[in-house]
Amino acid sequence: MSFSPLPGRRSVLRGSLAASAALTLPVAAGAAPALALSGRPAAKWGVQTGDVSAHTGLVWVRSDRPARMIVETAATESFRDARRFHGPLLGAGTDFTGTTQLRGLPAGEQVHYRVLLADPDDPRRTGEPVTGTFRTASDTRRDGVRFVWSGDLAGQGWGINPEIGGYRIYDAMAALDPDFFLCSGDNIYADGPLTETVTLPDGRTWRNVTTEEKAKVAETLAEFRGNFRYNLLDEKLRAFNARIPSIIQWDDHEVTNNWFPGEIFTDTRYTEKNVDVLAARARQAFSEYFPLSTLRRPDGRIYRVQHHGPLLDVFVLDMRTHRNANSADDQTTDAQGILGREQLEWLKRELSRSRAVWKVIASDMPIGLVVADGTDGAANFEAVAQGDPGAPLGRELQIAELLRFVKHRRITGTVWLTADVHHTSAQHYDPSRAAFQDFAPFWEFVSGPLNAGAFPASALDGTFGPDRVFVKAPTASNVSPAEGYQFFGEVDIDGDSGELTVRLREQDGTVLFTKVLQPGRVGQ
Repeated sequence: MSFSPLPGRRSVLRGSLAASAALTLPVAAGAAPALALSGRPAAKWGVQTGDVSAHTGLVWVRSDRPARMIVETAATESFRDARRFHGPLLGAGTDFTGTTQLRGLPAGEQVHYRVLLADPDDPRRTGEPVTGTFRTASDTRRDGVRFVWSGDLAGQGWGINPEIGGYRIYDAMAALDPDFFLCSGDNIYADGPLTETVTLPDGRTWRNVTTEEKAKVAETLAEFRGNFRYNLLDEKLRAFNARIPSIIQWDDHEVTNNWFPGEIFTDTRYTEKNVDVLAARARQAFSEYFPLSTLRRPDGRIYRVQHHGPLLDVFVLDMRTHRNANSADDQTTDAQGILGREQLEWLKRELSRSRAVWKVIASDMPIGLVVADGTDGAANFEAVAQGDPGAPLGRELQIAELLRFVKHRRITGTVWLTADVHHTSAQHYDPSRAAFQDFAPFWEFVSGPLNAGAFPASALDGTFGPDRVFVKAPTASNVSPAEGYQFFGEVDIDGDSGELTVRLREQDGTVLFTKVLQPGRVGQ
């Protein structure tokens, strides 16, 4: 099948993409779309694509009843000469969600797709097609790469507020026409119930869209599924999903705050005290509601490398599933650390194999920012740093091993991106300022939240010599999205020079900070 190339690298196809996205939007949550065919399967929750490469991609949908998923792709919106992919049977076992893998796609071109849901007893009976579009990765440098990243959605009691436009940050991200969106975790707040109203400090009222599953902390599989469905009630998010592919990782709030394997709860809001039980249910719902390529593996792992042409590899970490227990983190030996030994060795191996100009390490937690875990009043730590500026201790030992490996293997073009701390900042790490000095300088950029409470800037740990060259954060805790302090980041790699430009942006797209990095360097 022949695909026509885009008319220019950054042509946004405003009219056609808007029309494609609009077809994914239901009239209202739980109501049948205006174009739905009576008694036939309907996709009320839109469509999304994920882990798109030069020649492959995943398409996701949820049906309102049992249905066979079918995906058609074409070079144009007319769907002339469409190619058909037969997907799974959608049923109650996956909450009527499903993902279909697309293969043999043309590199560096716009692909239009539509999802058909067929009656499993009569394949001729199909619901109204739901359409979307995405751009595959280019297999040449000249096109460049642009993507956006952030995290933290519907946290701290701040959900979908129609009075301020819902999740409005997604419109600003879509306006940049990125190749993909990297979500750095906290896609939901399963431990964060929502109330209908919240009184703001100035006396105004914040009004949440609410659902039954968001009335309490999530414990059952149905409640976790309901948390993921909640965000899809937002029309801006659904429109974004229909045209921008995602690369998704998870952090703690997909399960509960600051969790670690083997933890036993004392939180009185929960009747299920075993975090491993909750994590298994959350992981199933997570795998049902996002198109992730590695979930097809026997081990179903979340960490993976996503190749995006010759300019970029994205190394998606999982700092939650394989970590040791949160503690004072001052031990002088730590074999497990925050990644686990198997994931660390995988990361070193894949970094050494990568031939991409830039190697983005997508970390769901920051490296040198101190993130405390005050659960039960204990002086424990949640991320890597623990505030001791001396030689590496605890989880820092594993990061020191990785940084030393990057330096001695002369791996070029590493950049760290993260979210988690609910403010935006840029840190430069340099051995000349550090207690541990056997590494090459690097940058770490922080963004988020997408729609959650904003918090003051975290303290820095001097072990790896961070210098915070930019930060924007409130002075108070849990500042609502109505007051601002919602952020995303943009990465733009130039196809000619190979330069990588990072822009930290506010929720309306305003640029707060810009940094240009040069290719081919072990350190920056």
